[in-house]
Amino acid sequence: MNANWNFDNSYARLPERFFTKIRPTPVSDPKLVVLNRSLADELGLCAEALAGEEGVAVFAGNRIPEGAEPLAQAYAGHQFGHFNMLGDGRAILLGEHVTPNGERVDIQLKGSGRTPYSRGGDGRAALGPMLREYIISEAMHALRIPTTRSLAVVTTGEVVIRDKELPGAILTRVAASHLRVGTFQYAARFLSKEELQALADYAIKRHYPNGEHAPNRYLFFLEEVMKKQAELVAKWQLVGFVHGVMNTDNMTISGETIDYGPCAFMDVYDPTTVFSSIDTQGRYAYGNQPYIAGWNIARFAESLLPLLHEKEEKAIELAQEAIAQFPTLYETYWLQGMRAKLGLCTEEAEDKKLIGELLHLMYTYRADYTNTFRALTLDEWHFCEKELCDWYTRWQKRIARQDMTKEEVYERMRQNNPAIIPRNYRVEEALAAAVERGDNTVMERLLYVLKRPYAYTKEQEEYAKPPEPSDRPYRTFCGT
Repeated sequence: MNANWNFDNSYARLPERFFTKIRPTPVSDPKLVVLNRSLADELGLCAEALAGEEGVAVFAGNRIPEGAEPLAQAYAGHQFGHFNMLGDGRAILLGEHVTPNGERVDIQLKGSGRTPYSRGGDGRAALGPMLREYIISEAMHALRIPTTRSLAVVTTGEVVIRDKELPGAILTRVAASHLRVGTFQYAARFLSKEELQALADYAIKRHYPNGEHAPNRYLFFLEEVMKKQAELVAKWQLVGFVHGVMNTDNMTISGETIDYGPCAFMDVYDPTTVFSSIDTQGRYAYGNQPYIAGWNIARFAESLLPLLHEKEEKAIELAQEAIAQFPTLYETYWLQGMRAKLGLCTEEAEDKKLIGELLHLMYTYRADYTNTFRALTLDEWHFCEKELCDWYTRWQKRIARQDMTKEEVYERMRQNNPAIIPRNYRVEEALAAAVERGDNTVMERLLYVLKRPYAYTKEQEEYAKPPEPSDRPYRTFCGT
């Protein structure tokens, strides 16, 4: 059967210093673990062919589909504030698939072997982290948050060595592109102005074609990326998502969430929440994410300075004026989202105070973030503390001032407050079953209920339960 791959590889036509052409390293015994059939359909691909022997060989890197031009991308980035030369150290871009409706997406293999950018790494990935990315990225998609997607995970029949021997795996990732802030930092630091301009022109044409005829296309580009990132991080905050590794190489130009290594979802509301085992200073804590996004945008603006204006002083002035708008942009998106979570369709000056009071009370009483909004949505507010009851009364008075019925208010809330999130302990249960026992049914059930997070079905109730109290904080690891 024909899988219907339709490759047209525009990134490979950029100057050669942006990548290294390299084929994936073949593996010994690939086996399909999970295939995202609904995504395959969206891409115009034949799921049956992908599930067959030739499809699995493509996912494993053992076979290059017709039209693909495998390459590893070069980029740099600030990792925990420190600048480094990076690149695809364990990922290979097969190429760009063009869907029947003309959408262009990257098809990337993650864990497909060493590249010139591996920096001593083995270029491989373990099954647990690849399934984790599959689960979380699909949950994010269902939550209506821009994200890379996962098409498939295969095991390799080989082991990878981390703190112990683990089953090897490769994930096939689908993205609007893999252009990052770090890609532009690489061009600005190591390449010529002409190559930087070629990259910017390419990114504008691919992601922001309306800017091709703007008076200053590069300023337009900066402003559009800034808007996308402000909106994206606001959406993270609204569902309690903690990315965990907001390095500049993990901020995409398209505005998609990328890299699900040490990410997790917050249970008890606490702005200082950190899950990543390597984030010892809390740089990427939940409450810091908007500020780090602004910091990353500033690094992006720096990389574009040579293109913003021929005079450096003027270029800096334009960049500063643009990035100064980021906090306001972010707050606008966040306030819109919080109003929707509380069933508010009008704007009042005191709304921000009302929201802030709720968050403060949730922090004080260690309330579960998702389930607090779930309780409000279901009108099951059973808190007996006077402060919480007083807040509830103020909120009820606020929604009563709207020209909406109670039913309309609660329906608006249902559309904006997920009944469930991928609870960390549930994700760990699914990964343990799949990796340690070869049992994928736990993961399949989890994925099924996560597909419709706003449905409020009976079968989701079990998955809405928070974890049991523990003295040990939940920790995540990047999987490299």
